[in-house]
Amino acid sequence: MTLAIISHTEHYQNPDGTIVGWGPTISEINHLANAFEEIYHIAFLHPGNPPPSSLPYISENIKFVPLKPVGGNGIEAKLRILGNIPAIINTVGKTLKKVDIFQLRTPTGMGVFLIPYLTFFSNKKGWYKYAGNWNQTQPPLGYALQRWMLKNQSRKVTINGSWPNQPEHCLTFENPCLTEKERKEGLLITKEKSFELPFTFCFVGRLEDAKGVQRIIDAFGALDSLENLKVIHFIGNGVKMDSYKAQCKALNLPVIFHGFLNRDEVFHIYREAQFILLPSDSEGFPKVIAEGMNFGCIPIVSDISSIGQYVNGMNGFLINPINEFRLRELLQIVLSKNTNNLYKMASDCYLGASKFTFPYYISKVQKKIIKN
Repeated sequence: MTLAIISHTEHYQNPDGTIVGWGPTISEINHLANAFEEIYHIAFLHPGNPPPSSLPYISENIKFVPLKPVGGNGIEAKLRILGNIPAIINTVGKTLKKVDIFQLRTPTGMGVFLIPYLTFFSNKKGWYKYAGNWNQTQPPLGYALQRWMLKNQSRKVTINGSWPNQPEHCLTFENPCLTEKERKEGLLITKEKSFELPFTFCFVGRLEDAKGVQRIIDAFGALDSLENLKVIHFIGNGVKMDSYKAQCKALNLPVIFHGFLNRDEVFHIYREAQFILLPSDSEGFPKVIAEGMNFGCIPIVSDISSIGQYVNGMNGFLINPINEFRLRELLQIVLSKNTNNLYKMASDCYLGASKFTFPYYISKVQKKIIKN
């Protein structure tokens, strides 16, 4: 069976000609390649140098189909999207003729016109992956429109979490991010992880206020004492990085801003850290939470979307309401917790990450989508 994947994943070309793309998505596709004879990935090819988080395809049965990058903020960027609609649809249509089944990854700017195109002009078997917050009460207009279209059609849709009145064709799927080898290593790391003070924290994601970076700085900066804090690792990049660095310096916070790191380097920090922070405004279910939990990192995360269905009082700390004051209260609780209690929470974290393996995901795709 052959598969076409349509996504907004950023790709780049290395000087040696190798195509690389956003690591988490490429990892997922590399593992999906074991279940299909051939995969075509239609996505954007950007100019410039790839970030360290990029990965290459490792299987010869994966074919990259480039699209001219479109999108961005402002009227001019939106008009460029409109101008590229015919070219995008043409590329999608040609590729669909080569495959047995497709996956469209949403929400994305292209989804606004590709969902109607696939719904009304293609009889190809396929499914949609909605990676955002399925239960968001006030999503952006484009997200709301895509979610409405996905709720009201016949093809399968995989979503984060399980919800009341969930349509029958909308299937709860975990976001895969772990290999069996990483699960075995995570067990060893979790068993040996120390929860003696001082503690190490990490944040992995875009460095922006919406992801909670400012909230982290403000909460730690308001603590009465920093003696139980060893270091906060910030992994990622963003336009406000210099501002965040200056604030941390003024507050004497022990931080390291790493910028983008590759997967192995991120996992090295998971092995060292006791806690992973993600006090963001909106999420689906970020893979970094499951990755950190696999290595015994106790999550301190926003109580939004499906996160609370996997993180609870036994294996982590949910931020609700989502503000710096509640985060500071949780940090004070964390820094005064009994060592044995924290070790038990870390063990429960490891167990909770079991559903986020690639083999588990591929098995669900085969049973619930392909065979149906």
